[in-house]
Amino acid sequence: MRVALFATCLVDGLYPQVGIATVRLLRRLGVHVDFPPGQSCCGQMHINTGYPSLALPLIEKHVRTFAAVDAVVAPSGSCTGSIRHQHAEVARAAGRPELADAAEAIAAKTYELSEFLVDVLGVTDVGAYYPHRVTYHPTCHSLRLLGVADRPLQLLRAVQGIELAELPHAESCCGFGGTFALKNPDVSTAMMADKVANVLATEAEICSAGDSSCLMHIGGGLSRLRTGVRTVHLAEILASTASSPSSAGSPGSSSSSGSPGSSNASAVRTR
Repeated sequence: MRVALFATCLVDGLYPQVGIATVRLLRRLGVHVDFPPGQSCCGQMHINTGYPSLALPLIEKHVRTFAAVDAVVAPSGSCTGSIRHQHAEVARAAGRPELADAAEAIAAKTYELSEFLVDVLGVTDVGAYYPHRVTYHPTCHSLRLLGVADRPLQLLRAVQGIELAELPHAESCCGFGGTFALKNPDVSTAMMADKVANVLATEAEICSAGDSSCLMHIGGGLSRLRTGVRTVHLAEILASTASSPSSAGSPGSSSSSGSPGSSNASAVRTR
């Protein structure tokens, strides 16, 4: 099967190791992965903040870039949710039925990473090895918009060496929400403080999730409190093997730096 990686702009710009891990993992499972160079932002930020007309050129570009591939895989529930639930709606509202039809065709073959592994490839044991105590945060869009349910946990439970710790109030939002964190910094910070407290209650070394955006937010809080708990994307854990262990999650690694940081993270200590 030939699939295309939709890296997402956050991974491309700030967390390239997540995109690389996704490609390593898929290739290890026998999937031919291409990286169409014409890809860019999915436009979710424009749509969610009330500027759908500015998202139209991005939707057109996305359709052109991925029209010819068998499937599209993204290491993000948030961006996959936008492609699946917003692109066609925005195009149709703009009086562009032909673009809406094309966007629906792309959406039908676009998968968040755990969906693709479990539903399309039919695997839960991907041969991963990751000897760390890990807790998992199910991000809002993957959980509520895509309905990935426990697919990420199915994959994590099959990882050799891992010790999974159940996250209290796991389904509660971390408070990021794209521009929500910018428009409502106090509320966002309070929500993140609750999430960080729950992560710390697990005594996990690592907090994982399927969206780099949420990990950036949570990681900022964990880092600024100097907790020593790191954040690692699901793809990096699944890409790690006994013969080629990932450094993701090790102190000093790019994934463990606590993220470029949320602008609100420093306020956690004051709450």
